[in-house]
Amino acid sequence: MLNKLRHSLQPAMTKLGTSFASTGLSANFWTGVGLTISIAAGIAYASPAFITGVDLYLAAVIGGVLLLISGFFDIVDGSVARVTKQASKKGAFLDSTFDKISEVVIFAGIAFGGLADPFLCLLALGISILVSYTRARAESLGVELKGIGIGERAERMLLLAIIGMIPLGLASPGQSGMYWAVIIVSIVAGITLIQRIAATAKKLSFT
Repeated sequence: MLNKLRHSLQPAMTKLGTSFASTGLSANFWTGVGLTISIAAGIAYASPAFITGVDLYLAAVIGGVLLLISGFFDIVDGSVARVTKQASKKGAFLDSTFDKISEVVIFAGIAFGGLADPFLCLLALGISILVSYTRARAESLGVELKGIGIGERAERMLLLAIIGMIPLGLASPGQSGMYWAVIIVSIVAGITLIQRIAATAKKLSFT
């Protein structure tokens, strides 16, 4: 879904890429920055388990903000690669691998910090990884799945960050909407997985 938005924002993203490319730092460097901030987000989500005085809602807000910032750098690295014409197989490999590391750290942090049920976190993570696997496997068979499905990684992380920062109100003091965020991400990822399986099966049936 966000791919369509990226297309309409291409001029702005080109300016963004040009700005960051002027620093002389490579696209892979910015990919690493994004991963580092994602890890910080995971630590923030987990913080109620090992830092006294940090409640669940504060952890969700700090983690959510960091997750959104990491998403920004996920846009930056691609923009820099396009502007500098440094797009490469190595960069694509690092980007997708770091994305998966980020997801594992984020969901592990949410589970460890007690922001959502560990089983639900495991479910959301498992389905999310399957979404990525179906694309990788399909593309190895010559089937392009970019943009297929209602919730690619960017959409899922955006939902997790934003919904996770919504307070549940006086009925649950110190709580955030992370419980529901994880459930929604699981559902969105599950629908996307089904869409990708169906799209791949349909395209392969004609080969």
